[in-house]
Amino acid sequence: MSPDQTSPPAADPHALRPLAPPSSQVTSQSRSPGPAPGALQALALPGSRQLSVCHETRYDYDRPVEEAHHSAWLRPRDTAMQQVSGWALQIDPEPEDAVGQSRDAFGNWRHGFSHARVHDSLTVTSSFQVRLALPPLLDARLSPPWEDAAQALRYRAGLTQPDAVEFVLPSHFSPCDALLARYARDLFEPQRPLLQAAQALMSRIHQRMEFNPRATNVSTNALQALAKGQGVCQDFAHLMIGAMRSLGLAARYVSGYLLTEPPSGQPRLIGADASHAWVAVWCPLYGWVALDPTNDVTVGQDHVTLAWGRDYADVAPLRGVIRGGGSAPPRVAVTVAPI
Repeated sequence: MSPDQTSPPAADPHALRPLAPPSSQVTSQSRSPGPAPGALQALALPGSRQLSVCHETRYDYDRPVEEAHHSAWLRPRDTAMQQVSGWALQIDPEPEDAVGQSRDAFGNWRHGFSHARVHDSLTVTSSFQVRLALPPLLDARLSPPWEDAAQALRYRAGLTQPDAVEFVLPSHFSPCDALLARYARDLFEPQRPLLQAAQALMSRIHQRMEFNPRATNVSTNALQALAKGQGVCQDFAHLMIGAMRSLGLAARYVSGYLLTEPPSGQPRLIGADASHAWVAVWCPLYGWVALDPTNDVTVGQDHVTLAWGRDYADVAPLRGVIRGGGSAPPRVAVTVAPI
């Protein structure tokens, strides 16, 4: 539920709190550069948390692959709340040429590699450690009215707009649509603080959408997920982003990982964790504020940021073009564990 405007900040359930390798051949191993500006100061504060992450993707092809070209968004970002170390990328079979590294339009790390020799399987493993700072406590009631935030993002000739304006524009998976606007409109009451309304929308999606991995696939967009009333974290994020954009607000898609605790008394299962997705909302007072509609929580020290963009299409962990191969759905195993 959204926080009660009359209750003290400490009672707010959505208080915005800061936020062994396989035997494949090593073809690229990169150490992350120094942390982003301000990261060392934030990470030096008491309460920081350290996690290890291993993300393995394996394809076993129906037929041999004669040629392949792949792009990967698997190297996590350094942020003011997150410092990455020891990142390594392992690819089996080893590409013939060195793995290319660059930054995309949103500042995410992007890697490219190719195979010109025939192969019948592919394994790509990303592993790293990350230290997460304790996010500061933010008061959603102090955020500006949502209409003011939307007005600041509208085009006005001769005035410089915030960089967030590109995340108001529609995208393939999160379009601007009257149906999506109606889904959220009653929560965005006149002069309601932006983050309170965004939290209420997060809670609505969590309550009304059923988590069902079989209901959708990677090509499902926000409108389709809404019609089904079911989906996975990707669909929950696309729905929230599309609804906010349809009201003139900026929201972006964040890919990453989530530490999930095993049942009491049970050991942590290797590969039991999955890649995850959530939403970052632009607030003129606080900047980008991350919300997780799948779990109805603000993003904190259980969430590891990998990349962000307009929607899933910008940050799919691994994509490629192959000759041959047949039908080969990937097998993905993600392990997130405390250090």
